[in-house]
Amino acid sequence: METDLLPMIAAERRRTADLIDSLTPAQLDTPSLCQAWTVREVAGHLVSPLVSTPWRLLPLLVGAGFRPHVANARLARRVARRPPAELAAALREHADHRFRLPVVGWLGQLTGLQVHGQDIRRPLGLPADLDPERLRISLDFLTGGRAVGFVDRRRVAGLRVEATDLGWSAGDGPVVRGPGAALLLALTGRRVALADLTGDGVARLAAG
Repeated sequence: METDLLPMIAAERRRTADLIDSLTPAQLDTPSLCQAWTVREVAGHLVSPLVSTPWRLLPLLVGAGFRPHVANARLARRVARRPPAELAAALREHADHRFRLPVVGWLGQLTGLQVHGQDIRRPLGLPADLDPERLRISLDFLTGGRAVGFVDRRRVAGLRVEATDLGWSAGDGPVVRGPGAALLLALTGRRVALADLTGDGVARLAAG
């Protein structure tokens, strides 16, 4: 059942809170792997759906010309102005929040938390430190054709993806092989992780 994902989502939020608490001001202001956001702004993005109400979002949406992605980015930057300790505390306080992403549901929420965790960790030279079970679930999601907004299905269709450290694979065709954490990033468009992958399918994945 998809509700079985809720404890995993809560664990990822608490793990992210611990990470934020451990960072220096310079690390928090480091550019992340996610668009033009800093590490601090990625944290703001993860906190914003947990502390915002729909009536507060409406003015942002109107001001963004009813473009949800623009409104979301503005909200993330606004929430990121809070002290880091407050951001971490919000993640812990609302760890069990049942926020559910449209279309992709809790699978998308679990995957987004893991991806954004790597958006923070990788530029800072920190180990991926991902839970193998949760990582396998997200890799299944990303390669299963349902990850709308996460993956360009045209790039992934017809590839065989293999996580060398998880004993996990999916698909048939030219191979893309590497650590699960690198696959998580590469499948979601973080090109920096392509250097960690091997196989005759990497060029096709990189072409998107």
